[in-house]
Amino acid sequence: MDHAADRTHDARSVPVCYRHPDRETGVHCTRCERPICPECMVSASVGFQCPECVRAGSGTGHSPASSRPRTVAGGTVTADPRLVTKILIGINLAIYLVQMAMGDSFTDRFDLVARAHFVPFGALEGVAEGQYYRLLTSMFLHGGYVHILFNMLSLWWIGGPLEAALGRARYLALYFVSGLAGSALSYLIAPPNQPSLGASGAIFGLFGATAVLMRRLNYDMRPVIALLVINLIITFGWGGIAWQAHIGGLVAGVVTGYAMVHAPRERRSLIQYGTCALVLAVVVVLVLVRTAQLT
Repeated sequence: MDHAADRTHDARSVPVCYRHPDRETGVHCTRCERPICPECMVSASVGFQCPECVRAGSGTGHSPASSRPRTVAGGTVTADPRLVTKILIGINLAIYLVQMAMGDSFTDRFDLVARAHFVPFGALEGVAEGQYYRLLTSMFLHGGYVHILFNMLSLWWIGGPLEAALGRARYLALYFVSGLAGSALSYLIAPPNQPSLGASGAIFGLFGATAVLMRRLNYDMRPVIALLVINLIITFGWGGIAWQAHIGGLVAGVVTGYAMVHAPRERRSLIQYGTCALVLAVVVVLVLVRTAQLT
């Protein structure tokens, strides 16, 4: 493949990926030195390589399992690097349609609430009453058209590139760990009868991991910092937003994301999934502490 893309953008202060000209990047292939974005970079013994150099180095168009191309976090490079993101968006949209069809009774059964009466003189319901599934199910519920539209657009814009950089399994682990951390902090801090719902906790986790990844790849941090500040202003300045879920997800995303992209190669999986397990352990402790307080 020629280097026309490189020559076209020589005048730019920040180079762009040779396969995706709309994406700026500060990372170059260690063999051919062409600029590559997270979706194109393949982890090599030293630095990252582009897909063409990986195939050329293997001697064939298909690498054996032992030398299969890997993402920056060690995940397997796949034909559709956004598949999990598409599935998550599909699940969220499908559940929202169920919410619209079944009404508030469905939402009240699965949203996140610590302890409350949903009907006068009815039984107490909530996580404190043993309905721990609400910590997970609330991540796939939304409160209206604007809510789900904003979250799904954010999931596509942030989640897609991050999935390509991490790989499917690591990306999915990050998504659920962040979402559950957001639910746990909401359960711990929010008033017991205050319901909350939405994918925002998980999405803020992806946002935090994206910031860590951009730092790791020496990208310009100003856009992501500006976006973070805007989101935090909205989180704390807009009424009716469960800021606890946003902060919990963001913190979990930063911690887990750091482990994903900085783990040493020889112990990569152990550190990455061990960090996920550690964050989940903290989630369990927070849930148990809050349950003990309420009961």
